[in-house]
Amino acid sequence: MKPYIKKFSEVEGFTVWIVDGKYIRDNIDVEFSNYGQNYMFKFIPENEFWIDKEAIPGEENYYVNSMYLINKLKKEGVEHKTAVKRADEIEKKERTEDYIKYNKITEKEIKENPKLIHKKLLKKYSTDKLKIWIVDGEAVRTFLFIDFTEGGHGIVYSFIPKDEVWIDDDLSVQERKYVLLHELHERKLMIGGWCYDTTSEAEMKTGIIKKSAHKDSSEIESYCRKNPKELDKKLKEEIKENSKLIG
Repeated sequence: MKPYIKKFSEVEGFTVWIVDGKYIRDNIDVEFSNYGQNYMFKFIPENEFWIDKEAIPGEENYYVNSMYLINKLKKEGVEHKTAVKRADEIEKKERTEDYIKYNKITEKEIKENPKLIHKKLLKKYSTDKLKIWIVDGEAVRTFLFIDFTEGGHGIVYSFIPKDEVWIDDDLSVQERKYVLLHELHERKLMIGGWCYDTTSEAEMKTGIIKKSAHKDSSEIESYCRKNPKELDKKLKEEIKENSKLIG
């Protein structure tokens, strides 16, 4: 029964399920990414952890361990942000040790040469002024930003060049264009002065409330997921407009 694909494991009263993330993003919530649990998404039962079916399996246990630890700490009375921070620190350590062991690449090498992240240039969508790259998502999560999911661009993330958009290699081929549309639209709006998500407290004090580029981009992505015939047209428009912009 959708969105369930298969049972992955059981952890201290929680059932871990591999789920169809595309189905969830198409029909339930476009914001669902690599994994989730009830406090993040109310449509997930309280006693379940959901993990998106990975295009490149291997990160499931990091997600399971992180979700379990956050739940454990919150039940012990630890404040949510602190629980997430502790879980991220442990996950970061585990990821780093494993990645260096199996890939023979260190954090220092990645940070000195970010191009080691690049896996494939999507020439069909790239221009002279804008490059669209499929990247090693696991390496990005390990060394650069643990919450990197689906895609990103240089106006949000300082580790991505301003003239690049990155698409996670863990994303299915069927979803790449939807995520690229989101990232390009968001990049365009942010260069135009929109904020990423919510206006900061400092900005609110000035009385200037900026619109959310992420929210607007999610709405367009969701619309195209429900109206896929519109996707190629809108994507072509965004590529053309983004190629004129300098971040």
